[in-house]
Amino acid sequence: MKTFNLTLLLCDNMLVSSTTLAAEIFQFAQAMARAGRHAQSKIEIRWVSADGKPVLTSAGFQLTPTHSINDNFNSDLIHIPALWRNPRPAIAKNEAYIPWLQKQYQLNSSFTAVGTGVCFLAEAGLLDDKPATTHWHYFDQLQRSYPKLKLARQHFTTQAGNIYCAASINAMAELIMHQVERIFGRVIARQAQRNFFHEIRNLTEPVSFSDQQKVHSDEAIVQAQIWMQDNLSKQLSVPELAAQLGITTRTFNRRFMAAVGKTPGDYLTEVRMTFACDLLKNSDLSILEVAGYSGYNDASWFSTRFKQWSGNSPKEYRHTVRGKLFSTEVKEKSPR
Repeated sequence: MKTFNLTLLLCDNMLVSSTTLAAEIFQFAQAMARAGRHAQSKIEIRWVSADGKPVLTSAGFQLTPTHSINDNFNSDLIHIPALWRNPRPAIAKNEAYIPWLQKQYQLNSSFTAVGTGVCFLAEAGLLDDKPATTHWHYFDQLQRSYPKLKLARQHFTTQAGNIYCAASINAMAELIMHQVERIFGRVIARQAQRNFFHEIRNLTEPVSFSDQQKVHSDEAIVQAQIWMQDNLSKQLSVPELAAQLGITTRTFNRRFMAAVGKTPGDYLTEVRMTFACDLLKNSDLSILEVAGYSGYNDASWFSTRFKQWSGNSPKEYRHTVRGKLFSTEVKEKSPR
């Protein structure tokens, strides 16, 4: 059985979910492969810090590594987490990572980096003349600090050979699913995606956001769309979002309509309702739970809005789509 070596980099002030979610997805995929007796690869996960000492996460608790970068081990994939706030102090404190990353690149390791964690790869020169993305708040800083990097502001994910960058944790999950499919196959990857559906949303699947993602070149509006998709369960304040982007509410609304073809409110409703449809179809969550995950605190209000949007109540929609799925499965299994 082949061993796939996954190395998770740790550093102070990291966003712990940007690392633990990746580990959990891989471990789940391996468990499913074993249960189905299809396991052809074993996952070896190493948690690595520069000196082998525990790190203090942005949430205020410690993570203890299993190795330091001075230990001798192989890495098929090195995963770099997102950092809280300004990434420069973390990079300065972990300078030992830079030559180590350069060496791993020479050894043909693959890399996934989330949000501001992309800065480690850029600092190592591994993104020179290559496309990359990051959290939208750090677009300008990343471009100023690393002018050779080709910043892809309108992309959630980028790939340059064996280097993958993700703008957010949701986009990161998409990259991890890609790796899972490469190692374990599509069936296991789909099982993993369904299991983690409440934590991630595959931003490139046609079922998710293809209708909402009208192609346009307004970078500020792309940033707003990313924020909405990453925070759909939160209350939206258009004036606050506009202020965060440095434009007036009136200008924001005008530019959003011109770029997307919908008002910010209508766009968010589409995103929320599409997500709710996926949950109703692929999970056993209660209607109240689906409402909460989709950004509605009141299940009754959610049901009313959902019926206005889809023509069916959430319960009716679930019954219909699952009935179709069941019918399809029966036809596939019927003898000819």
